[in-house]
Amino acid sequence: QVGQVFLYFQWDSLLLEAGFLAVLVAPLRLLTWPSTAWRAHDSVTFWLLRWLLFRLMFASGVVKLTSRCPTWWGLTALTYHYETQCIPTPGAWFAHQLPVWFQKFSVVATYIIEIAIPVLFFAPIRRLRLVAFYSQVLLQVLIVLTGNYNFFNMLTIILAFSLLDEEHVGYWLGRGKRRHGSSWPPSLRSFFSTLLELTTYGFLIYWSIHYFSLEINWEKKLLDSKVAFTYHEFTTWLRTVTLPLVGLAFLSLSWEILSALYRCACVRGCFWKLWATLQWVIFTAATLGMFAVSLVPFTYIDYESNGKLWPGIHQMFGAVERFQVVNSYGLFRRMTGVGGRPEVVLEGSYDGESWKEIEFMYKPGNISTAPPVVAPHQPRLDWQMWFAALGHHSSSPWFTSFVHRLLQGKKDVIHLVQVDRSRYPFSAQPPVYIRAQLYKYWFTGSTEDSQGHAPWWRRQLVQEFFPAVSLGDPALDTLLHQYGMKDRTSLQPSHDALLPSMLHSLRQLCLPFSGHTILWSLYLLVATITLLRALGHRPRRSSPPSRHKAPRKGEPGEKNGQVRRKEGKETEEKGEGRARGTGDGHG
Repeated sequence: QVGQVFLYFQWDSLLLEAGFLAVLVAPLRLLTWPSTAWRAHDSVTFWLLRWLLFRLMFASGVVKLTSRCPTWWGLTALTYHYETQCIPTPGAWFAHQLPVWFQKFSVVATYIIEIAIPVLFFAPIRRLRLVAFYSQVLLQVLIVLTGNYNFFNMLTIILAFSLLDEEHVGYWLGRGKRRHGSSWPPSLRSFFSTLLELTTYGFLIYWSIHYFSLEINWEKKLLDSKVAFTYHEFTTWLRTVTLPLVGLAFLSLSWEILSALYRCACVRGCFWKLWATLQWVIFTAATLGMFAVSLVPFTYIDYESNGKLWPGIHQMFGAVERFQVVNSYGLFRRMTGVGGRPEVVLEGSYDGESWKEIEFMYKPGNISTAPPVVAPHQPRLDWQMWFAALGHHSSSPWFTSFVHRLLQGKKDVIHLVQVDRSRYPFSAQPPVYIRAQLYKYWFTGSTEDSQGHAPWWRRQLVQEFFPAVSLGDPALDTLLHQYGMKDRTSLQPSHDALLPSMLHSLRQLCLPFSGHTILWSLYLLVATITLLRALGHRPRRSSPPSRHKAPRKGEPGEKNGQVRRKEGKETEEKGEGRARGTGDGHG
C-alpha cells in the first residue's frame, strides 16, 4: 500500500499471503521437541500452502474464460503474448516463431494445467499428486524461459512442493527407500488405486479432446484445436463446481486434521502427548480460520456462489481484509497489445530541435538490443512504463512527476533508468526539454533479412504520448498542481538514528550494481553456503582395510591377513562387470 501502483501486483499479494502462512508452517519454537525435524500437526498447516496453490492456479485458468477475451477463447493468446508481455526474454523471440497450431495447442495445455489438474492436488493417490506437481513445475519453467516475472514463478514452484511427500524428496536426495519386488496378485487396495489413477488419466484425455476438438490433420501435418463450448455453458459449469470444490478441499483438510490427531495420540510420554495435543488444537483452529476466510476471495470467480457463503465468513473476511493475508487471484486475464506492443519512448534535447532517446535498462527501446533476463528482480519503473503505454498519460499521474525529476537531474531517479551513467545521454547536464513518443513494437520474423546486426524488434511511430516540456513550462506546472505533486517535499528520516544510517550506507554500497545482479549474487551466496553445509554433514564412507600394513598389537596375524586378501580377490572376481560402488548397499 505504501508503494501504491508500483507494488500493487498480484504476486506482491501472493508473497504477502505465503509469508503469513510461513508463520504457521514454521513458527518460532519456544519449547524444543525431542526431535526438532518433525511435529505432529505439521501436515495441517502445510495443507494451507496446497490450498493457496489451488486457489492461485484454478482462478488464473478460470478468469481467462470469464473475461471473454477473444484471444483466449480463440486459442490465439500465445501468438501475441510473447512479444506483448512486460519484459520478454530472448527465449520469447524464439517461442514467438513457433507455428500457430502449436501456439493454440499450448493454450489448451495451459487450460488443462490450470483448471483440470489442480483438482488432483487433493487426490488421495500420491502418484496423481506427483503428476500434478510436475505439470505445475513444467508450466512455471516454461514461463521463466519466455518472460521476466520476477519471483512469481519461483514462489509458485515452492508452493507446489506442498504436493510432495518425504519419500519422493528422499528419492531426489538419494535416500529413497528400496522397494521390494511387487507381489502378485496385487492387493485389492493397490488394484483399485491403479484403476482410479488410469480412470483419471482417461478422463483428462477425453475431456481435452472433446471440449477443445483436438484432431490431427494428416494432410497438413498439424493438430487442429478449437473451443467446443460456449460462454454460457462454461459459467454454468463454474457455478456448479465452485462450492463442491470447496467441499472437496474441506474433506482433504479434515483428513489431515484427523491424521494429525492420531499422530498426537501416538507421541510417547504423557507430558509430550499433552503438549502435542495442545499445539494441534491451536494450529488446527488457525488453519480452519484461514481456510474459512479464504473462501470469500476464492468464490469471487462466481458471485452467486460467493453469496451462498455463511454471513459470518464474510464478517471474518471484512475484519482481516486490510491486512491482505488472503487475496483473490487471476493472472493474465486479458491479452493486451493485439495490434502491436505499445511502448513509450522518452526523448531529451538541449535545443528543442535535435532529440536523443533515453534508453531504459530493461524495457524494449533500441530495436537491436536483445531482451534481457532479469528475474527474479522486477524493475518496477520499467513495468509501469508498460502500463502507461496502454492509455493516456493522464491515467498515470506518476509519469508527469517522472519527467519533472529527469528535467531536474535527480540522481536517484536517473539511477532507476540507467545504473551505468555512461549510457545515459544526459549524464553531464540534465536535458532542457523532454518529450515522449508512442510506438508500436513487433518481434522480427525468423525469415526477415537485414544488413549487419539482425534486430530483435521492428517498430512504427504512432503518435505523441507526452508533449515537449521544460522546467517552468506552464503546461507542466498545471499537471503537477492537478496531481498534487508541485513542490511536494518528502519526509526525511533523521540520519542520527541507527536504522536510517544503515540503510543509507547499504544503498550507497549497492549503487553501482543493477538490481538483478545484486539478487543473483545473494542467491548464489546462499546456495554456496547451503552446499557447503550439506557436504559438511555428509557421512563419510569407511576406508577399506590396508593390505600392506603390519598387524597392530592385538590384531590377527599374517595368516588371517592372507585369508582376507584371498576373500577380497574372490569378491573382485565375482563382481567383475558390476557398476562400481553398487555392491555396497550403504550408498
